Amino acid sequence: MRTTMSTLAVRPLPRLRALPPTLPLEGAVRLELVEGIPVLRATGSIQGRVEELLFKGKTVGLTAEEGEELDQYEEIDDYLSFVNRVTRNLLQSSPGEG
Repeated sequence: MRTTMSTLAVRPLPRLRALPPTLPLEGAVRLELVEGIPVLRATGSIQGRVEELLFKGKTVGLTAEEGEELDQYEEIDDYLSFVNRVTRNLLQSSPGEG
């Protein structure tokens, strides 16, 4: 049985607390097509910053500000994952798709 858009339960989008101060306002997210479905992903520069913070955290430790920045990036990643999941589910359940 196929779920229609009218019967699909969509949870409300979570709210972000804040954006990291180092997050560029442009060029932070790219849009890709994966099997015909649009997917939002962080750009290479953002991924690089997260990797830098993770490495520093494992080696010498993060400052409080860097720890907060990493937490904010993780929150954004969770948010993008949620949006991508909802988009994929909506498109896969649309009549005429699949």
